[in-house]
Amino acid sequence: MNYFQDILNAQKRIEPFVTETPVVTSNALNSMFGAEIFFKLENKQEAGAFKFRGATNAVQNLSEEEAAKGVATHSSGNHAAALALAAKNRGIPAYIVMPENTPQIKVENVKRFGGQITFCKPTLEAREEELKQVIEKTGAIFIPPYDYYDVICGQGTAALELIEQAGPFDIVMAPVGGGGLLSGSAIATRKLLPNAQIIAGEPANADDACRSLKAGKIIPSNNPDTIADGLKTSLGENNFKIIHEFVDHIFTAKEESIRAAMVLLRKQAGIFAEPSSAVPLAAMAENKEYFRGKRIGVIISGGNISEETFSMLTYYQND
Repeated sequence: MNYFQDILNAQKRIEPFVTETPVVTSNALNSMFGAEIFFKLENKQEAGAFKFRGATNAVQNLSEEEAAKGVATHSSGNHAAALALAAKNRGIPAYIVMPENTPQIKVENVKRFGGQITFCKPTLEAREEELKQVIEKTGAIFIPPYDYYDVICGQGTAALELIEQAGPFDIVMAPVGGGGLLSGSAIATRKLLPNAQIIAGEPANADDACRSLKAGKIIPSNNPDTIADGLKTSLGENNFKIIHEFVDHIFTAKEESIRAAMVLLRKQAGIFAEPSSAVPLAAMAENKEYFRGKRIGVIISGGNISEETFSMLTYYQND
């Protein structure tokens, strides 16, 4: 299996649909961190997050026969919207199972792109059972949010673009939840920048990836409690194999650091980031000496958050 070639193939496959998102830097943040930091703005991506890359690659790579009855998934947010839009672009239905406590802005995104939503109780068991019933009824193909090779390759195109646009780097950073973005980024970075470090940021309150990397085996997430709702998921098996092989470090960040990083990104770089996107900068803030003097590429994974929620989460940082 040629991981990197498959990312290059994915880049060609998704090019007609995805946005080549910009890379920006901030003199204020560079001064504050004593480093050169380049932010890849996947919050400017179609559907508001990097997830559109992986969803589009997976949907466009289906045969006509596979695609005929549509696609389905369970997701609390960005993958749901991404898959709905990817399916719309191919002219097939998307069936989305969402927890009933999903933030309204993410529900509206799915509806806007034509996704057909079924709500369920907010547990993994309920999501999987409801999805099973939807697939039995519709015959749709299940496209998982991260533990799926075509999705991983699609996500890897974000780091590929980042390096093409602003590289080389000493460090490439991404947040980690299920591991789709990190594993794809690791493949692209290791091939293009073999001497660069690949580092992830993860909430301290949902640190299963950090513990798994240290242990050399998957340690499932246990009652994660973080404002970074996109990073609550346990690592996927395919993702972990790649992460274990290629990722150098995973640094964690406290909740107050994540809130502060959201404010820093907005005030000093004009970046409107959802909590998950701010985690790498939060991890850098807690480990400044490690990053000092380095040239760093950071993927801002998404921006699907309302002004109201942003203000509520960052209230004390704005005092």
